[in-house]
Amino acid sequence: MRGPLGAVIGRYPSSDGSAQMGGNGIIRHNRKCRDVVFLVIFSAFWVAMIVNSSFGFNKGNPLRLTYGLDYKGNVCGDKHAGLRQLELRYWLNPNQVYQSGLKDSGFKLANARSICLLDCPMPSDDALNWVCDYPEGDIRLSMDDWIDRNFDYFEFLTPEMRNTSLQLQGPCYPVIFPSINVYWSCQFIARSSNMSLRHWQQMGGVHINEDIVIDKSIHRTINSPSSVLKRYMADIGKSWPVLIVCGGLLPLFLSVIWLLLIRHFVAAMPWITVALFNILIISVTMFYYIKAGWIGNDAITPIIGEQDPYFHVSARELHHIRGVAVLMTFIMVVAVLTSIAIIRRILMATSVLKATAFHLFSSGEILQNNCSDNCCTYDLVSKRVNCDRCCGYSIHYTPHIGVAILFHLFGGYWATQFFIACSSTVIAGSVASYYWARSETSPEIPFLPVFSSMKRLIRYNLGSIALGSLILSFVESIRFMLESVRRKLKVAGTAPDNWFGRMAFHISRFCLRCVDWTIRSVNRNAYIMIAITGKSFCKASAIATELIINNILRIGRVNVIGDVILFLGKLCVSLSSALFAFLMLDTHKYRASHNKISSPLFPVLVCWCLGYVVATLFFAVVEMSIDTIILSFCQDSEEHQGTAQYAPPLLIETLNDQNEMQRLTQGPQSI
Repeated sequence: MRGPLGAVIGRYPSSDGSAQMGGNGIIRHNRKCRDVVFLVIFSAFWVAMIVNSSFGFNKGNPLRLTYGLDYKGNVCGDKHAGLRQLELRYWLNPNQVYQSGLKDSGFKLANARSICLLDCPMPSDDALNWVCDYPEGDIRLSMDDWIDRNFDYFEFLTPEMRNTSLQLQGPCYPVIFPSINVYWSCQFIARSSNMSLRHWQQMGGVHINEDIVIDKSIHRTINSPSSVLKRYMADIGKSWPVLIVCGGLLPLFLSVIWLLLIRHFVAAMPWITVALFNILIISVTMFYYIKAGWIGNDAITPIIGEQDPYFHVSARELHHIRGVAVLMTFIMVVAVLTSIAIIRRILMATSVLKATAFHLFSSGEILQNNCSDNCCTYDLVSKRVNCDRCCGYSIHYTPHIGVAILFHLFGGYWATQFFIACSSTVIAGSVASYYWARSETSPEIPFLPVFSSMKRLIRYNLGSIALGSLILSFVESIRFMLESVRRKLKVAGTAPDNWFGRMAFHISRFCLRCVDWTIRSVNRNAYIMIAITGKSFCKASAIATELIINNILRIGRVNVIGDVILFLGKLCVSLSSALFAFLMLDTHKYRASHNKISSPLFPVLVCWCLGYVVATLFFAVVEMSIDTIILSFCQDSEEHQGTAQYAPPLLIETLNDQNEMQRLTQGPQSI
């Protein structure tokens, strides 16, 4: 059994060995640096993250997340390659596109000849339009002249060039199929222009396939999982003003407002929070319904710019947002029913309430594909048909890039938990100064308690904070990896099929979640004891755990309902951020031109998460204050034979053992 905590109850030895009173004197007394090794590890990890980030900034190009590559390996829209306004990828050879869509063909669309254009070309009603390669060699045209001529210089070709063009070997290619801008790629419509096809045949051009496969080949590439993921990441980059406003400033403002309201309207805030939460979650769900096309005519569309109302292009983003709409419906129903169920309990709680990633993701080398396809194109520089290097270009990711991204994600999560732990410890140290000083005017309270607590943290306890946040980060990472393995096994159909295997599988998941929750709880209480006693992380965890076990009834009564109300408050702030993000993303800026986002799904979810993080940091003031007071009360009672000497009367009345046992034995009717 551990001995009395003089640091907690306010006794510390004077120079003559006698015990002196003064809680805050001992909080500042007899401290030393703890867990320094883990602070060094945390610092080294940050240095490695900076080096890791430099790799991303050196090799990455966020434009790759949105735009495609041309036949030279340049990214469309890249001003350094002279393609500043040429953002649309267009496949020149329709037969190559058709061949890439055949099931038994080894030809890939990535090897089809593509070019960057200002807009998607359309067939003419009275002539044959052409799209020619970038002007070079004997073609004496500037890029601006080439654009002004609608990418057509067929009339300047030599007889040899015209002959190779009629063989679909360039440098000019016919525009036979109409196309539309789908996520900055020109999607062919498998409906050839009869007039253009007739002109082509009269000129002696080779046969052009007109099957629906030409449509599906491009559509399949645009909707591949990797392409969708890149567009989602690009959406986050394009909507950075929304993330700043709705993910940072707005939740910051709303959190301050919520804390002010709970300070002056304690009794009414649980009711306001529950009502506001229900209104917000219904509103966000309705916005998902609107963008899914189930309400009104404002569903997201993959087509950029004006579109033919009779032509429809489906996209994975629409299916994803519909799936989220269904999920939000379920969450909304459960939330509303749960809020109704806890109304009776709210009365009990009113008295004691509480850029680097984009560059890493786009890094990789642009290399020419190693293909064995029989394709030939006319080279304007060498002035001959070249059949050696006609393969397309792709972005090749090496294994170390994936490791770098995972390393950065882990470091970012560790850093987030570290800063949250620092703020929690500072708050706990400040509140403890007030509790153990008996009154707000006590001379034992430091002149600036927050800065005094911060000074003690920086000087003595950063190593302990680094250790606690590292343990939590490791457990979360393991849980994430096991969950990923489970999902892959489920998709692959190799999950345990017998009852014993399934039971063991679900029990392991449940146990891991319990471990995660326990570590989070222990960490938070350990930070409180670190702030008060200055002990190492492990010692502080042991002290906090023993206090909780010995006073489980007192702590449980306050925390259960109080945590629910605070959790609903965080959700109100984050849902408000998501709602305003929907409204901002619904403006013309993000629905047209090059700023158009493929789907509001990811930006809204990021704003929701950022809003929740900001609200968590602010609400931690209330949560940590309550937890610090309760732990201090428990230790105060334990040191004084069950009677707290430093607690105010209201706290004693609320957490008194006899009062609590009377409530538990008489049941809800006596509350």
